Amino acid sequence: MRAEPGGFATTAGHPESRPQDNMRATAWKAAARVPRRTNHPGIMTPSFIYFDLGNVLFTFDRERAFGRMAAVSGSDAATVRAVVMAGGLQEALERGAIDWLEFHATFSQRTGTTSEPTALAVAASDMFALNVAMLPVLAALDRMGMPLGILSNTCDPHWRHLLSGGFAILPGTFRHLVLSHEEGCLKPEAGIYARAAARAGVVPGSIFFCDDVAEHVAAARAAGWDAEVFTGAARLAGQLAKRGLNLGL
Repeated sequence: MRAEPGGFATTAGHPESRPQDNMRATAWKAAARVPRRTNHPGIMTPSFIYFDLGNVLFTFDRERAFGRMAAVSGSDAATVRAVVMAGGLQEALERGAIDWLEFHATFSQRTGTTSEPTALAVAASDMFALNVAMLPVLAALDRMGMPLGILSNTCDPHWRHLLSGGFAILPGTFRHLVLSHEEGCLKPEAGIYARAAARAGVVPGSIFFCDDVAEHVAAARAAGWDAEVFTGAARLAGQLAKRGLNLGL
């Protein structure tokens, strides 16, 4: 086995590794610099694709995290949920307005608990699982030479946890990483879409984006992007085929 540039393992001698396929990928990259019309009126073939992280590339179980944080801190899951979510701590963390030590101090004060910051961070982050159904989609796009990126509302502990998880798709599959805690703004705010479009280096109308939250998709469309609500890998493959990207799945 060997690793392709995008991070996907392939068997030596497989058709994916033939010179003519490399030539096709190079031709695709050149053609993808400008949006191209499809057979569907008003729909263009994208030049860049952004994916959300949670419930698109990875599934997550926030209740599991609340339970683990309760066990580490000595609180209970309901209190943890109220402090983290209703209390605005998670949003502040994802916006980059506070760091983890500030989160931990405020969490400890509000819950009346004592815990070790690193242990609580691990508990808060151990809720993700790779969405395996997305691997063929990513591999097919990678073979085409389609540039990919991540646009996500996330926080430093969650991102570090994913990077340390040994997932083959992170981070090398993705050319640009637009993460809310690093940008200081969140979806569905217009600013984060403007920054992501600038990173992609293409006109907004040639960016395709999928997210499981309808409000985030609506904001992307308002920014001039082509976007769809993510409900599953099979449906996404069909949506991409409609846009001239036949993944062969």
